[in-house]
Amino acid sequence: MQKLKARFRVINFIFYILLISCSIFVILDTFVIPHKSNLTSNSNKNEEILNNNDMDDSSEENEEDDINNSSVATITDNSYEDENISIKITTERANDTTYYVADISLSDSKYLKTALANDTYGRNIKETTSVMAQNNNAIFAINGDYYGFRDYGYVIRNGVLYRETANEDNDALVIDNDGNFSIVNESEVTANELLNEGAWQVLSFGPALIEEGEVVVGKNDEVSQAKTSNPRTAIGQVDELHYIVIVADGRTSESEGLSLYELAQVMKEYNCTTAYNLDGGGSSTMYFNGEVINNPTSGGSIGERSVSDIVYIGY
Repeated sequence: MQKLKARFRVINFIFYILLISCSIFVILDTFVIPHKSNLTSNSNKNEEILNNNDMDDSSEENEEDDINNSSVATITDNSYEDENISIKITTERANDTTYYVADISLSDSKYLKTALANDTYGRNIKETTSVMAQNNNAIFAINGDYYGFRDYGYVIRNGVLYRETANEDNDALVIDNDGNFSIVNESEVTANELLNEGAWQVLSFGPALIEEGEVVVGKNDEVSQAKTSNPRTAIGQVDELHYIVIVADGRTSESEGLSLYELAQVMKEYNCTTAYNLDGGGSSTMYFNGEVINNPTSGGSIGERSVSDIVYIGY
């Protein structure tokens, strides 16, 4: 009888160890271990189109012209201007919060781009916003939608479809080939339909803040599990090739953070006709001319959080 009890204790101990090990693996696999993902069949087709375009002689000439224009830019601590790109950054204060406003005008939508961490699509593949910005020679950059933290939500980047699994009833931001913004509900349209209609970027976080010039979030609306006041990142369109980006500091004694409604009100003050909430909290980062402009707070300390992707301005 004693031997049988001892055997059961050993079996229970082994089972307990296996259970703990499996739980640890699931957590690591979900949040830590990088997983490179394959493109969809449509994405491969898009990549072929992009590669063919890159081989076009006129594109090479345009790229040389762009580089020449950027080399004669007028640059200050809070502004950048050349023949194609104008960026002006101001620091504002409201609702016990410091936030940074980037007013951006472009000559062509091709200067509004996105990039993935390590130039690779997949889960738990991450870099800081500043590192991704530097790797892509970005003039200006913000964190994106942190697509790699989820297994759902449309992902289209620079005309390539990476993920077509919808985040049901979620607002997604669509940026088309002309650089125009629109908001769609992922339950009402497929990623392939968006691609066929000319979507160049699709970001899935949300919610939408402004549509057709009107605030579309209420005072009590909030991202799931988020605090009412938070560091925030938002992007909006004023008119053709004219954009506003706001990044707010938060979670510190110096800067409380903004609610979604407060963020929407600020975007409306800057005359945005469409505005969208990107990943916030510890992810919120604004990069400009080699420097991080805001004060990202991650894990209770000041510093950048590594994320999956960025939205940036550059050549």
